[in-house]
Amino acid sequence: MMKAISSQTNALRLASLITAANVLVSTGYSIAGLIRPASLLPVNSPPTEASFIFALYAAARTIPLTLIIFIAIYNRSASALIVLGSLAGAVQFIDSGVGLYQHDLGKFLGPLVICCLQFYAVFTLRRSLQTKTPAR
Repeated sequence: MMKAISSQTNALRLASLITAANVLVSTGYSIAGLIRPASLLPVNSPPTEASFIFALYAAARTIPLTLIIFIAIYNRSASALIVLGSLAGAVQFIDSGVGLYQHDLGKFLGPLVICCLQFYAVFTLRRSLQTKTPAR
């Protein structure tokens, strides 16, 4: 039984760490888009008011998600981390599609790696919660 608890604790820590890193990266990109939009646009594309508005929309989604995930981490809510971590992983997967569309290897591979790590952490946490403890 002690091993199951330790396994669950380790899985929760792993999911917390990876999910926190994931949303901090997403939030960082959103804030970078607000401060310096050219850093996120394709090469030779000048920033416009439209790109700034899109950056506002990105920030409006990522900042609240980040805050809610940090609340879930603080509360050690495994079920919330599974749901929110899955959402954050899906966002990174779609972001990798944007990088592919832009023909930008870094914007494709970075989110794809984070997505894979995120889903690994979510599945590890989910599996640890499904482990049955032996009856006494």
